[in-house]
Amino acid sequence: MTRVLLTGFEPFGGESVNPSWQAAELVAAAPPEGLDVRAVQLPCVFGESLTALRAAVEEVRPELVVCLGQAGGRPGVTVERVALNVDDARIPDNAGAQPIDEAVVAGGPAAYFSSLPVKACVAAMRSAGVPAALSNTAGTFVCNHVAYGLAHLLATELPGVRGGFVHVPWAPEQVPDGSAPSVPAGLVASGLGAMLVAAASTRDDLRVTEGATH
Repeated sequence: MTRVLLTGFEPFGGESVNPSWQAAELVAAAPPEGLDVRAVQLPCVFGESLTALRAAVEEVRPELVVCLGQAGGRPGVTVERVALNVDDARIPDNAGAQPIDEAVVAGGPAAYFSSLPVKACVAAMRSAGVPAALSNTAGTFVCNHVAYGLAHLLATELPGVRGGFVHVPWAPEQVPDGSAPSVPAGLVASGLGAMLVAAASTRDDLRVTEGATH
């Protein structure tokens, strides 16, 4: 049984829900066979989110960590390849902080690559009928803050644990007029379940193109 920590965020930016937490709860309620999944909600706050993440890692002692966040406007689930050592907030976080051009970890590397088999994760979700893609930017808000903070924690203190960050699109109730792409949380959860199985069982990633020209 592989222990998995799956995190999602509380709502932010005036929203009443966050689909990352909706999906995390659904996966934890009915985890794939062979996986022991624990879902933990993180605050959408710079600094505090990493404190909560560390506490969850210490409590769960996972072998695999996947952090989820909302990326409104994206048409499907996106697995992040890289996290940058920069906080540059377009809007304030839920505590009112709005850092500009600040390091996530002072003196840390400029970036970390995910330790997940990112292309295998994307392929697994597509095979499950869920729209998915590889992403090369997690933004510069709290999602990237957590993605980088997780990678730094694993690289410096827990090298035997693998992990990464995944963005999910808006849920339909967030765009009732259909003006932007959305995916039901249940469908997202089914894709995440397939992704977690692939992440837990795959060490060598697929050698397939998922590159971007811009």
